[in-house]
Amino acid sequence: MRSKIVTADEAIALIRDGDTLASTGFVQTGFAEALLSALERRFLASGSPKNLTLFAAAGQGDGISLGLNHLGHQGLLRRVVAGHWGRMPKVAQLALDNRIQAYNLPQGIICQLFRDLAAGKPGSFSKVGLHTFVDPRYGGGRINDTTTRDIVKLVEVDDEEWLFYKVGRVNVAFVRGTTADTFGNITMEREALTLNNLAMAMAAKNSNGIVIAQVERIAERNGLPPRQVKIPGILVDCVVIAEPAQHMQTLATQYSAAYAGEFRVPAASLVSTPLSERKIIARRAAFELPPNGIINLGVGMPEGVAAVANEERISHLLTLTVESGLIGGIPSSGGNFGTGVNMDAVIDENQQFDFYDGGGLDMACLGMAECDAAGNVDVSRYGGRLTGAGGFINISQNARLVVFVGTFTGKGLKVDVVDGKLRILHEGQQRKFVRQVEQITFNGQYAYDRGKPVYYVTERCVFRRVRRGLALIEVAPGIDVARDILPHMDFEPIIGEYAEMDARIFNNNPMGLEAELLNLSMPERVIYDAERNILFLNFEGMYVRVLEDVQAIWDICELRCRAAGKRVGVIINYDRFRINQDMYDAYAEMDRYFLANYFSQITRYATSAFLRAKLGEAFSARSIAPHVFERREEAQAYLAGRGGENGRGG
Repeated sequence: MRSKIVTADEAIALIRDGDTLASTGFVQTGFAEALLSALERRFLASGSPKNLTLFAAAGQGDGISLGLNHLGHQGLLRRVVAGHWGRMPKVAQLALDNRIQAYNLPQGIICQLFRDLAAGKPGSFSKVGLHTFVDPRYGGGRINDTTTRDIVKLVEVDDEEWLFYKVGRVNVAFVRGTTADTFGNITMEREALTLNNLAMAMAAKNSNGIVIAQVERIAERNGLPPRQVKIPGILVDCVVIAEPAQHMQTLATQYSAAYAGEFRVPAASLVSTPLSERKIIARRAAFELPPNGIINLGVGMPEGVAAVANEERISHLLTLTVESGLIGGIPSSGGNFGTGVNMDAVIDENQQFDFYDGGGLDMACLGMAECDAAGNVDVSRYGGRLTGAGGFINISQNARLVVFVGTFTGKGLKVDVVDGKLRILHEGQQRKFVRQVEQITFNGQYAYDRGKPVYYVTERCVFRRVRRGLALIEVAPGIDVARDILPHMDFEPIIGEYAEMDARIFNNNPMGLEAELLNLSMPERVIYDAERNILFLNFEGMYVRVLEDVQAIWDICELRCRAAGKRVGVIINYDRFRINQDMYDAYAEMDRYFLANYFSQITRYATSAFLRAKLGEAFSARSIAPHVFERREEAQAYLAGRGGENGRGG
């Protein structure tokens, strides 16, 4: 059998006019630079291949000339379906100029389409994208007037709305690995990420297409450990050996053994940074971090939350993830974004989005370019820029808690903190709180309807999405609402009683977040939402040891219920809840008392299957309805479905 090792030019010669090309990569990591540059070189020399369709999940390149920017020539591309456009401005300009057909789909959807195309499915069903610009009722992800074909359909299954995404076959896949044997088996031991390489190779092969792999070295056939093979040779047609300059681990790092997971690195020394507006925002957002939570932090300003977690020594209480496939560890920033060190695991990108879309994230902290009165957020297209949604829609729609972060105004904002008070030295020229966002990347009403708590954190105030829109809930010390907030918004938010942002945020000393997260006072655990007439009992991490603990719960619940003046629905968070065996009877007596006198309905949830079973067994033995939901959304939906009617705990 002949060797599959060829030059880049020989491999590119196999691509035909009109083919659909799928390209691997994540921002500045893991793209096949040698193949992309060879494709550009051939087109400029011969005018072929032309009229290609490009299929890319994440952005790939340096934002100037590398990566997918090699393809930014009129005639080379006819159609582009991409999750993120910000890293390929040359291609984005073709779309803005109406010179190519162009779509922006959620990054996770494109990852999953590779997998579904590999399985011979006609497309992908998902709720991701509903009520955003991807929804056919809002444009269907089309970027320009040249683009007329619908590739997203609204369908109804069992009286529920879904989106059906259909793109088509993959004729050519550019994949990347570390080592190939002469048969084309590919390992990735020096790669920081595995991405969608396997799914893309399968999609191309099962479409009767070709798979071209870029690697840095060659081994003899059967010389690779089979468990390390990430792409089997049966899927690979050509292998191209890249020069080191075109096979950097990331564009910022030639190679880091820590990024490849070869060893764990010591935690960096904790260096406190000055109180800039970015740090103020990150410190406030960090108050929302759920202990033992699974979290996604977006690129840019949200990365500061990880730095605050390190300063506060609470990183061990969190599991940070990145949509590229990282679980645990310390995510990288800047040119290395998407990689990390000290990870617990690295999984394929499409699998990560499966986890995200199914509700695996406890919290997401994401940036916001624009926000409007309805709580809609735009990060994908604004001010003449085409950035694209990336993984934003998958993440923001499915995380249990969403915290958007951004400065109150942009372009030139300067602030200072004096004696614990925030001062605006120079207001930014760009308004971020606009009457209506240019494009809906996140739909505030849809999130509210599904019971998602959503916060919008700036350096001077905090908003929350409530029933009627965006409500001001916190203001920084030193900030005057009439002077520093309202004149710089295109709409007036809902203003009732609001709190002052925690004073600790505006002092550069440690805030004591570990105690804050693990040792909530009882009044902080029992919150009444008058708008929904729901009493939220956050018993996460609580340990009920003695009768005094039961009495403390009893007292605060009775205080809140008397203040409400009517029967209330109740949602209880039992994550990591513990109770001594001899306290169950007293706890059950309290449960029955409140059902008889104050509660219209109780719903409970706990993410741990073991804890759900244990609580259910204990409740059932004491004649309390035993069901404990897995997620808050399920508990909340059940409560809404019962309409607050009287009944036993559920």
